[in-house]
Amino acid sequence: MKKITLLFLLMVSSAWSQQQTVTYTVAPTTFEENQSITLTFNGSSINEATWGVTGNALYLWSWSFDLNDQNNADCPTNGSWDNSNEANRLTYNAGTDRYSITFVPNTFYNRTGIGRIGFLIKAKNGNGDKKSQDILVEVGTFQVNLTAPVQNSSTILASGSNFTISATNTGGNASYVLKSNGATINTNASTASYSFNHTGITSNQNYSLEVTQAGTTIIKNFSVIVNPGAISEALPSGMNDGVNYNPADPTKATLVLNAPNKDFVYVAGSFNNWQPSGAYAMKKDPTSGKFWLEVTGLTSGTAYTYQYWVCDQTDLPANSPALVKTADPFSTLVLSPFDDPEIATLGVYPNLPIYPAGQEREVTVLQTGPTAFYNYNWSPATTNFVKPSKKDLVIYEVLVRDFDANRTYQNLIDKIDYFKNLKINAIQLMPVMEFEGNESWGYNTVYHLALDKRYGTEAKLKEFIDLCHQNGIAVIFDVALNHVYGRSPLERMWMLDTDNDGWANGVTPENPYCNQNAMHSYSVGRDLDHFNEPNNLTSYYVQRTIQHWINDFKIDGFRWDLTKGFTQNCPYTGSASAQDACTNNYQADRVAKLKYYADLQWAIDPNFYVIFEHLGTGGSYNEEVEWANYRKTGDADGISKGIMQWRKMTDPYANFLKGNSTNLAGVADATDRFIGYAESHDEERVVYKALTESGQTNGNLPKILTRLSAMGALHLLVPGPKMIYHFGDLGYNSSIFTCNNGTVNTPSDATAGDCKLDTKPQPQWTSNWLADVARKKVYDDWTKMIAFKKNENVFENGTHAWNFSQTGRPRLDIWTSTSQTENLSYVFVLTNATNTIYNASAGFPYAGTWYNLMDGTPITVTDVNMAIPIEIDGFRIFGNKQALLERTDFNTKTVALYPNPSRGLFSISAETKQVSIYSIAGQLIKEFKGDFNKEYQYSIENLNQGIYIVKVVDAQDREATLKLMKQ
Repeated sequence: MKKITLLFLLMVSSAWSQQQTVTYTVAPTTFEENQSITLTFNGSSINEATWGVTGNALYLWSWSFDLNDQNNADCPTNGSWDNSNEANRLTYNAGTDRYSITFVPNTFYNRTGIGRIGFLIKAKNGNGDKKSQDILVEVGTFQVNLTAPVQNSSTILASGSNFTISATNTGGNASYVLKSNGATINTNASTASYSFNHTGITSNQNYSLEVTQAGTTIIKNFSVIVNPGAISEALPSGMNDGVNYNPADPTKATLVLNAPNKDFVYVAGSFNNWQPSGAYAMKKDPTSGKFWLEVTGLTSGTAYTYQYWVCDQTDLPANSPALVKTADPFSTLVLSPFDDPEIATLGVYPNLPIYPAGQEREVTVLQTGPTAFYNYNWSPATTNFVKPSKKDLVIYEVLVRDFDANRTYQNLIDKIDYFKNLKINAIQLMPVMEFEGNESWGYNTVYHLALDKRYGTEAKLKEFIDLCHQNGIAVIFDVALNHVYGRSPLERMWMLDTDNDGWANGVTPENPYCNQNAMHSYSVGRDLDHFNEPNNLTSYYVQRTIQHWINDFKIDGFRWDLTKGFTQNCPYTGSASAQDACTNNYQADRVAKLKYYADLQWAIDPNFYVIFEHLGTGGSYNEEVEWANYRKTGDADGISKGIMQWRKMTDPYANFLKGNSTNLAGVADATDRFIGYAESHDEERVVYKALTESGQTNGNLPKILTRLSAMGALHLLVPGPKMIYHFGDLGYNSSIFTCNNGTVNTPSDATAGDCKLDTKPQPQWTSNWLADVARKKVYDDWTKMIAFKKNENVFENGTHAWNFSQTGRPRLDIWTSTSQTENLSYVFVLTNATNTIYNASAGFPYAGTWYNLMDGTPITVTDVNMAIPIEIDGFRIFGNKQALLERTDFNTKTVALYPNPSRGLFSISAETKQVSIYSIAGQLIKEFKGDFNKEYQYSIENLNQGIYIVKVVDAQDREATLKLMKQ
């Protein structure tokens, strides 16, 4: 079955297979492709409740093969595996308890020349194996039944064995032609029951049995794999698992595969026309047990493809296949028969090698020489890149799929000014390693060393990383290394396939990578065993993954997904709550293993960012503190390390926006290694919560956008690393559960399904949010705050304190000194997320000149408790000195405000787009927005006499702050 799945993070399942066997009929029993047929399923053979189905909502998932039993293709109206198309919903007849669907095959599948159809029934969301068995039906009144061997099978034989082929057909006598490796070896011109015994087989055979009747030919394919016996030879020194290139000789490459408990392996590829002879049987190293083979005769720059044919005869576990065809687990580029057709159509991966015709499953790309796909010339900006301090980090989390319409690295490159102007200093990409399907969050990883092709080429991603480094921006990769998904060789080579559909529904006990059952309560995909000693192949796989991305892609950090899964101590023993309590308790094996992985990263790059998504509670919080302090001081290299942790604060920040009581203190931790965030890919958007939940802002987007600037001050200025989820800085207001059709469905909407993982709308570009005054103000205000954080020591090394005594009016103080200094050493934030003006008792730490840091206006303080009026939904940031900003100012010697003093009108000697007038206490009094020329006269006739601060912004976003006297 061609099952293109979208399997994702946070889908917890207590069982690996809930597959049901259903009874069915096809009417008529034999049919042509242009005849209407009806498929009927017996409802009594289906337990809908097992799949969580209500309202008899069952769907047909179907596919078809050509007359040669090749080129299988999904039905165009299938929809996606997690969201079946309504066109394929089965009709339910309550009176007969039958489900049915009627269609004409060549119309339904949108193709002709159909030899066979396949189908199953499933829940609308098939994730969690909520499906029936696969069913295959021949098309045509002329049909051929291959009685021995099984169609499309591979039979393993000892060298010199005999092999019997037999078949029957309908409609009278037919002509049979049997070919092996392209050559005819037997014919029978007229029979309805064919049999042939191929004797003395000593080499691999690819058979095709061509059966012709009345001008129609049906082809049945199958093969024989000859056991080559033990080929023992020492593995050359210095070889790693996967492809080993020879820099001195581009005509050679050595392939290495570690496949414990397997008897023999062939390498099939484009270099042997996918018909491997004995010369391509891999040798076995007598010491390590690894299989290896040197491939010769390669041409530099040519892209070759290959697979391993992994075979087991000696101790074959029940329900596990004797032969598994798989790409290399350490592939850095794989081709997929499922995903690549769309990739080619989209044109997002220029010069993509073509998937080899007639093969199945993923294949690995091998390419030698200086023009190979993985080569890139890095600029000095990358080779000399100095990472921002951990405590200064402002990370921007990005899902490439939802950043821009084309969903490519080129989109990120084209928008580099968006990141640069925001002043962030790190970008964190959600997983970009090879995942199942072409539309995903990326956590359903199958090849951790390979780049998924949907977003672009290796060179294009490296170009983006290089460009980020040129702009002072670090790049962090999200990586999911506690699990794999079904296409992964780590699962497939030791899989159980109880229904013989070619897909795993379990793994054997001998699997050296995967647990048969998850050993923690947060399981997704197939749980990996990181403690399988003595060889511990999983740890080696993780080490190679770390080395690949740091060394070859020059990334600056990893965010480790779902780190609670790195334990073997919490299996399910009959109580889900007990397993969950164990998982959330302190686990010493998990602590030690993740320290070990951190050490591997720091051994390559001592400044590397190591970030865990642990979200600890109880004992697991103690793990976070231990990791945060690990190697933080005292290393011989003098570099402070310490593992950073995610710190979720979605609800507290949403409560602030809503004007509700809140406590934001958890955004930072005493270890200064906790990355606080209001939003992430896993959490509901705070603006959506404020729009739809109880509070002052329900249904009032303008009010929320105004308050977002204050929220930024209470988030970004707190010492310690921080994170923004993309477009939170523009007030993104669609729910994270927005569906592809624009509706909103949450996990509680059982019949509709959880749309959290659907592709999201992109109004930030289509509606040009940067030109929206309210949204652009949030972006600009956050930009200033990020610049403060990066440039001023007080925000890196200061002490901070909160005051939440007044609902809607949190106060934040940050200081390195409580007395006047030459530098910015005391900052405090006042907020007013209420519906009334707030005459705040300022609580200045001492008298003197203070500054409104957002516009640079000074304020003379003689009474430290003087009242500071703060407008509804407003905020103030005061500091004892002007803050350093990364911006270009007007030359105040060439820009002037006149007449000054003014009796009611004044002009500015520059073209402007915004002029803001503040009181000496920092309160915004009046504002002019538009395109104003030098002759424009600004009216202040209604202002009282006194001194005011005028902030000017020109068309190039340059700023100036001037004093104005009103007479």
